[in-house]
Amino acid sequence: MDRIRVALADDHPIVLAGIRTLLTADPEIDLVGEATSGRDALPMIRAAGPDVAVIDVSMPGLNGLELTERVTGECPGTRVLILTVHEDAAYVQPLLKAGARGYLLKRSAADDLLRAVHAVAAGGIYLDPSIAGHALDPSGAAGRAEAAEGGEALSPRETETLRLIAQGFSNKEIARRLDVSVKSVETYKARAAEKLGLRTRAEIIRYAAARGWLDALALRT
Repeated sequence: MDRIRVALADDHPIVLAGIRTLLTADPEIDLVGEATSGRDALPMIRAAGPDVAVIDVSMPGLNGLELTERVTGECPGTRVLILTVHEDAAYVQPLLKAGARGYLLKRSAADDLLRAVHAVAAGGIYLDPSIAGHALDPSGAAGRAEAAEGGEALSPRETETLRLIAQGFSNKEIARRLDVSVKSVETYKARAAEKLGLRTRAEIIRYAAARGWLDALALRT
């Protein structure tokens, strides 16, 4: 299996050193670049082309949100994993909407960083267990979905398609897994989203998190 190429951006030298140690201890990971500011991180990520970019939220130059948006738009082959001290849902939701595939707290890094990197590299979504519940918006997408579930139910194909979308898989990857056409995947997605009243990818992720679809074990399926 190919090694996972990872780039790291954090403006705290001690944190950077600690995360570097964790990453390089995994024989399946290659650390291909480092930066200590958002401004330096973007060209580094462009040049290195990593599979996963581990990014701090609060950095000089470009903050984590701006950097996530730029990386998602300019480096489609790179998946962003946010590594931060911020536990507030006010940070989580905008970053997921910007394209981040994972959100991990620094206090969890020693135990969960490698798991998160592997999950994100495999095409999944990783949310720190301690903030997954806070990432939900019960009065918004999840609330609308709960109400919609009292009506027309999802078919098994629609459910599986929505689960895989929430985990970060592309339509092409889902089609291959389900042995159907990409057009069929698009149809399943549209029908499921309409039935549940889900309008954005972030809403789909929150809906999925509420049902345990983003658990570490689910991401390995």
